[in-house]
Amino acid sequence: MVGLKINFLGTGTSQGIPIIGNTDPVCLSENSRDKRLRSSVWIEWDDVSVVIDCGPDFRYQMLRSACPRIDALLITHEHADHTAGLDDIRPYVFKQGAMPIYSLKRVLDNLASRYAYIFSDKNKYPGAPSVTAHAVDPKKPFTIGSKTIIPLIVEHYGLDVLGYRFGSFAYITDMARISEEEKQKLVGVEVLVINALRIAPHPSHLHLEAAIAFAQEIGAKQTYFTHISHKLGFHDAVSASLPKNIHLAYDTLTITL
Repeated sequence: MVGLKINFLGTGTSQGIPIIGNTDPVCLSENSRDKRLRSSVWIEWDDVSVVIDCGPDFRYQMLRSACPRIDALLITHEHADHTAGLDDIRPYVFKQGAMPIYSLKRVLDNLASRYAYIFSDKNKYPGAPSVTAHAVDPKKPFTIGSKTIIPLIVEHYGLDVLGYRFGSFAYITDMARISEEEKQKLVGVEVLVINALRIAPHPSHLHLEAAIAFAQEIGAKQTYFTHISHKLGFHDAVSASLPKNIHLAYDTLTITL
């Protein structure tokens, strides 16, 4: 897909790296690639700008990346590390108008309950942001700008989580399992982003061995791991151990297709 640019805003798990008060050697590392904000990506093509997830680091991520506008916000699921920055869409809303937000109806309902002042038009506070909510049917592609986006469902400790495919690029986070039916939506993907939480198995995320096996099964030309905890190890050491077409993503990494 010519012209698709993927900016990794964050590649960490729910507490980020370093974890507050944690003295693990990875948390104390001075290597910038061992410092990870909560997972999110900014995707650009033509004159379209889309962000996937807005966790608690969203404001800083937008400042650091100098993202000038967001045409749509795609949410994978309702957990706080993927949604707690929603109030900080305000500067974009004040410039652009109500923010289009896409996710499962369950997720949109959850956000409307937690952020009623954003989703409701009743007695609207003049400084509050606004959204236009679009419920994603995981069986139906949808369009933003010139691109058709294919949603897919993965399982995260019994919770359905959305992944998104943009042509030859696919982004999946917080996955423990995926059905064979949904896996078929990844056929032909050239660049895959998938979570790899830590070395030891985990009930709600792929661990390193499982993530490598999944990447090799899908057979993308390049795979990047994200949603990484300090228990995966040092970035440079883990990177050196991976197959040549599998990489650890890191904050501020940019790739183009």
